[in-house]
Amino acid sequence: MAQQDTDQQHAGVLPVDDEGYVIDTEDCEERETAWRERGTSRPITVVGNPVLHRECKDVTDFGEELQQLVADMFASQRTAEGVGLAANQIGVDLKVFVYDCPDDEGVRHVGVVCNPKLVELPADKRRLDDSNEGCLSVPTAYAPLARPDYAEVTGQDEQGNPIKVRGTGYFARCLQHETDHLYGYLYIDRLSKRERKDALRQMAENEPRYPVVAND
Repeated sequence: MAQQDTDQQHAGVLPVDDEGYVIDTEDCEERETAWRERGTSRPITVVGNPVLHRECKDVTDFGEELQQLVADMFASQRTAEGVGLAANQIGVDLKVFVYDCPDDEGVRHVGVVCNPKLVELPADKRRLDDSNEGCLSVPTAYAPLARPDYAEVTGQDEQGNPIKVRGTGYFARCLQHETDHLYGYLYIDRLSKRERKDALRQMAENEPRYPVVAND
């Protein structure tokens, strides 16, 4: 069964390693540029917008509309100087996120995940990292948040092929953060009431450096 799964993934957009995880560290600049140049940057939706606070719909159509959405997401991510972006952050109710994120060793990862699911980790892999976290949808605000320093996500690539993605450190945080978005959770939802209030205060006191959609 494992060999069959791996063989199927070799037909996907990205190559996979011996354990079936995508190799998302090769040709990063070329791949990100190709996506971004086809896309149009869109403003970022911010906390309070209903699309951010409910679970998104599964991606079922992997055609041209999705390809354009992914291109727009890469363009929007670059404009906002982010390392990950979920579709609902530009107002689209679909389970897809893009990333262009370094890990703690400075290795760059670029990819697309549709219909992601976080893999439950065994206890021996749950080492927590309480580094600061921020979000394009909560602009200018940061707070420490404990998350596992290793993460695995299963899902599909932009062509619908099954994929597995794994990451450590900052990239692991990105995978968890973006998957959360698609199930209706912002990182501030995982903070204490006091910490959440402080993050919203930071957001209110500062101006975002990129275009945002104002809430009515």
